[in-house]
Amino acid sequence: MFERFTREARQIVVDAQAECRRLHDSRITSVHLMLALAGSDAPLGRLLAEHGITRDGIDTAARAGESVLDDRAANDLRRLGIDLDAVREAVESNFGPGALDRPAKGRRRRGGHLPFTADAKKALELSLREALRLQSKEIRVEHLALGLLRTPGAHLQPVLDALAVDVPALRGVLERRLRSAA
Repeated sequence: MFERFTREARQIVVDAQAECRRLHDSRITSVHLMLALAGSDAPLGRLLAEHGITRDGIDTAARAGESVLDDRAANDLRRLGIDLDAVREAVESNFGPGALDRPAKGRRRRGGHLPFTADAKKALELSLREALRLQSKEIRVEHLALGLLRTPGAHLQPVLDALAVDVPALRGVLERRLRSAA
């Protein structure tokens, strides 16, 4: 499938890997792909910004979602009688200040292969389907965006919701743009 990607679309996948590493994640998600698209200097990056999708906005919305999950987990542990402050204090006394703030050894990858999550794989597959549906022989960055927006998945959907993105309107603009370029 990657042989159908334009040079720009391939660069987005490379940039998504860089986003994954920047965030110290172990797998590439649909959020990393959207971060790469939004961070692009290409016209698509500007179009996404016009629709409320920016790198900073995605970062903020993704962190807010993680914070909610962290709060739920902390509350669950408290109900079990685990004092998180005592745990942090014990860990920092043994391993130094901020020991819990760094990624776990082995979780952070500096190089090598980063696997795609199911939602990222689905988005890439859907980008091919979008290209075929629009009768394109190649997969462009706009097709990647359409694939991501068609079924955002568990990682990207909360981010799009937090950014109040009008997904049908954005899909319409992307499709018109691709048709006029053909």
